[in-house]
Amino acid sequence: MFLTISTTGSAERPATDLGFLLHKHPEKAQRFSTSYGTAHVLYPEADAERCTAALLLEVDAVALVRRGKGKGRGGAPDAALAQYVNDRPYAASSLLAVALSAVFSSAMRGVCNARPELPGRPLPLRVEVPALPARGGPGLVGRLFEPLGWRVGAEPVVLDGEFPQWGDSRYVRLVLEAETLTLAEALRHLYVLLPVLDDAKHYWVASDEVDKLLRAGAGWLPGHPEQRLITSRYLSRRWSLTREAMERLELVRLAEADDSDVEEIDNAVAAETEAEEKPTPLAVQRREAILAALRAAGASRVLDLGCGQGQLVQALLRDPSFTEVVGLDVSVRALTIASRRLKLDRMGERQAARVKLLQGSLAYTDRRLKGYDAAVLSEVIEHLDLPRLPALEYAVFGAARPRTVLVTTPNVEYNVRWESLPAGHARHGDHRFEWTREEFRAWSRMIAERHGYEVEFVPVGPDDPEVGPPTQMAVFVTAQEAKAA
Repeated sequence: MFLTISTTGSAERPATDLGFLLHKHPEKAQRFSTSYGTAHVLYPEADAERCTAALLLEVDAVALVRRGKGKGRGGAPDAALAQYVNDRPYAASSLLAVALSAVFSSAMRGVCNARPELPGRPLPLRVEVPALPARGGPGLVGRLFEPLGWRVGAEPVVLDGEFPQWGDSRYVRLVLEAETLTLAEALRHLYVLLPVLDDAKHYWVASDEVDKLLRAGAGWLPGHPEQRLITSRYLSRRWSLTREAMERLELVRLAEADDSDVEEIDNAVAAETEAEEKPTPLAVQRREAILAALRAAGASRVLDLGCGQGQLVQALLRDPSFTEVVGLDVSVRALTIASRRLKLDRMGERQAARVKLLQGSLAYTDRRLKGYDAAVLSEVIEHLDLPRLPALEYAVFGAARPRTVLVTTPNVEYNVRWESLPAGHARHGDHRFEWTREEFRAWSRMIAERHGYEVEFVPVGPDDPEVGPPTQMAVFVTAQEAKAA
């Protein structure tokens, strides 16, 4: 992973001033440890007329897998192989952006104690990145960098020079040139826009990323024509963080227009507006719908199949009408997290007797699951490959056969209402499929007929008149139970 920054100069203003700005001496080759490998800074050329600083990042692929989630990128069918075969060591990404920030932190802040007059001086700059992932192509590269004062060269990299008919890859060779920017501005542009073009991050995006974005985007992001796209991609399309960032950017824009401080604009809002109701998260609405359906069915002994980190198990235990709750998941790590969430090691004896966490796979029949009033499969089926669904179907509806089964899954038709979700993308990188309402109903009716159940369908979340609800729930009840009711 490689990036060069070049500048030109004269005897009066030597190009080697770049070394003062970067706090790295041109006569030395230096190396720095990062969380994911080693960064090297060297100068291929350094004289009064021209100076080039190069940042070479050697990525430790093993550390990348160990420190990351170990999951594939996106919803690709070959995601399971992505941690072994990927472009991370070679193509500019958030890994390089983090290295830029770590190695050139003072330069990015515009600090130079040795020559304090240098940081505010615009330089003739040339930045080259040999391999840059560009989801959106060369056109998007231009739309992101040109409004900031860069002349942009984004040459597509062919998939294979021996087979031109295969066309271009998603990578470009990037060349940026400018005369009116300071080095600090250039580094902040790269820090934000490299991961935006890659449209991926190698680490979990938390709330502090909003502050990082606003710091690096100060002075240019509030007025950028692609502000929404930059914000959304930089924050990994987490809509709550994107909304927070957009609101804060709007405050900055208003403050600049009014020639006042952001704090003054922010404090002008009446205090009572802060108490406005926030929309209930879909995950909470889903749990409430499941609990309501279980109570309506009169269930007291409940299976949470594919319990994950135990959120539903925790909600069930709060209601004393559920006398026994069993959470089952194939992931030992998820069960460990669920155990910590439930505080099983500190739970009273009486409460502990109500709950069990079991490790097991829904692809196989399991005698431990027989004899329960109800089973819940909440956002589970879409994580299975379609050929494995018949095995789950038999294990739950044929072998375990609880009186009531609740199944929830995303309604793919509603995806068009998610502003942060690109067209054609699944809601989660591990989703093997997402069904329309009709596809889900057809599958549910087939199961009901095959195993002697009646089935009804319940919307979860706002029921859009055009595309339906965000989550669809099927309520299966054994035919005998339905007749008795």
